[in-house]
Amino acid sequence: MADSTSGRVLVVEDEPDLARLVGDYLRNANFEVEVVSDGLEAVEAVREHSPDVLVLDIGLPGIDGFEALRQVRVFSECHVLVLTARDDEVDKIVGLSLGADDYVTKPFSPRELVARVQSMMRRARSSSTAAVQASDESGLGRHAIGELVVDNAARDVRIAGLPVLLTKTEFDLLASLAAHPNQALSRRQLIEMVWGGGVMSDEHLVDVHLARVRRKLGEDAANPTYIHTVRGIGYRMVGPA
Repeated sequence: MADSTSGRVLVVEDEPDLARLVGDYLRNANFEVEVVSDGLEAVEAVREHSPDVLVLDIGLPGIDGFEALRQVRVFSECHVLVLTARDDEVDKIVGLSLGADDYVTKPFSPRELVARVQSMMRRARSSSTAAVQASDESGLGRHAIGELVVDNAARDVRIAGLPVLLTKTEFDLLASLAAHPNQALSRRQLIEMVWGGGVMSDEHLVDVHLARVRRKLGEDAANPTYIHTVRGIGYRMVGPA
């Protein structure tokens, strides 16, 4: 990828006019863009070209977007923005649970899609998230809470010494909470910390991603050890004992 570009984006869309429109808007925003039209091509293109961001339609010929995402997540941690033709909660939840970072429902504004991709690139370009920066400023780049250790510099999470494999978004959410122990953070605050304040992302994103984090930490949602739900507000990470 040339230094003069904003980043590399792979667009996977089987509607030629929409694929062309999305590609043109992204190129005008100085992104290097490749476009493919089916799920199998998408998996191979991610493997071959290592994009920074994958813009992935769900309704694809061959293997659908869900299966393509499942295969991509085996070997790639690129940011994923899912496109769905239906304002269907199930599609959104399935996409996020498979490792997507965000979603846009068709019809959508190309400018909004570009803004979402730019937000992802700001996170990818930085060596640390806003939460990591805040913790570094306070001199706490590593958080130990019982058997849980969150190492911001290494972007590493361990439970009782064993690694916990998180996506970029999952790590950023956990780091945001760990940087503010015993403080209730609203879903909107977490979106601003992780996705960026200029993007109007659905607050439900936070719930789905943190549900995945809890499962990976072995948490019992009814009796959590680390991440507590604060009813009517958001979430709170317990502080060190």
